[in-house]
Formats: sequence, C-alpha cells, structure tokens
Amino acid sequence: MAAKTLTIDGTQVSAEEGATVLQVARDHGIEIPTLCHLEGVYDVGACRLCLVEVAGIAKLLPACTTKISEGMELKTNSERLQKYRRMTLELLFAERSHVCAVCVSNGHCELQTLAYSHGMEHVRYDYCFPKWKVDVTHRLFGMDHNRCILCARCVRVCWHIEGAGTKNVSGRGASANIINDLNQPWGQSDSCTECGKCVMSCPTGALFHKGSTVAEMVHDRDKLEFIVNAREKKQWIV
Repeated sequence: MAAKTLTIDGTQVSAEEGATVLQVARDHGIEIPTLCHLEGVYDVGACRLCLVEVAGIAKLLPACTTKISEGMELKTNSERLQKYRRMTLELLFAERSHVCAVCVSNGHCELQTLAYSHGMEHVRYDYCFPKWKVDVTHRLFGMDHNRCILCARCVRVCWHIEGAGTKNVSGRGASANIINDLNQPWGQSDSCTECGKCVMSCPTGALFHKGSTVAEMVHDRDKLEFIVNAREKKQWIV
C-alpha cells in the first residue's frame, strides 16, 4: 500500500494508506484519549473523546474512524479539544450514577482515569440520577446499567470475537441500554457462552464478576487482543 505523509501536532509523520488517525498517532507515541476504542474489534466512534482538529474542516472528526490522507494536518490536544473532552467526561458522569468510591472498578476504571488526567474535579451539569436495574441473574457475571457508558465494546466483542451475538443496544438517547438476546435477564440467555469476554472489554464497572467487591475488578484485555491476533495470523485451525 502507498505511504501517506501527514502532520500531527506540528510533527511530520508517514503511515500506510488506509490507516486511521488514531492508529498513526499511537504508532508515533501521540496519545489520544478514547473509551469506545478496543484493539481487535472495529471502531464505531461512539464516545467522541478522540475527536481531533483537521485543517480545512470546520467540524471535529473522530480519530478512530477517520482515515488519513496525503498532506493532512491535525491537532490532537488543542485548547478547544481539551475543553470539549472535559465537557464530554462530565456529561458521562452526569448521565448515569458513577460513584467511584463504591465501584468494583475503582482504581481500574478507564472513565475514572481519564477524568483524573483531564483535571475533572467536579461536574458542572445536573445529575440525571436514573434508576437502572442491576442484573445479577447470571451465575458468573453481573451488569450494573447505572455504570454503563454505552461504548458498545461488550456488544462488538460478543458478536465479532466470541460470535455469540448475545448482547446488543436497545433504545435511543438517555433511554438506551445494553440488552441480552430479546431483552431478557442475562441468566436466562440461551446464546450466552459464559466466556466472559464482554466483562474483559468493559472500561468501567458496568460488567463484573459476581463476588467482586470495591476496587477488585480488573479487566484483562490482553486475552482479547491475543485471540484476534491468533486468528488473523491463522495460528489456530478451526
């Protein structure tokens, strides 16, 4: 594939045609914050934290789904982007109930980590305080919809890594939520293989192992990347 030359934050870099802005930036040590991106599954641009500025284009573009082009000039950490990301994080906290002190993923949460790194000391918006249920009907896992940020990582992992197709997104806007099969309790799902890949993929404490207490839930995503790489390299015979 042909190489493309572009400029990221004043530094000229080269990358293969077809690569995304996020891939190129990370390959060159430039960190762009994300929540919905997960190595090994396709990107959907849901969280909007990876938006970047592209010269000549008025609107901000998601780095995870935007392909590079010859001569592209990008800014990944401007004052405008910092303010936007801070606002997005605050809205995520306000939309549902993220009480870090009593969360199973306290200290191991990507949302919490990004809030710290972006200097989020408080939320300027009114909290919605939705009353979502906690599904603990599964014998191994639980799901707390109050902590879900609708990144859809679990959905993409369930469909495209495990191939079970158990999880999906139902509804729109503030009423959207993750469902199992035809919106039935997780423990009654006929398609769930109990693989736990969805739990590994979750960036917050929304999906957890039953029995985990405060700060005990650690997500091991290296296993997901290992599975994808092994399949792509045809290391397994199916």
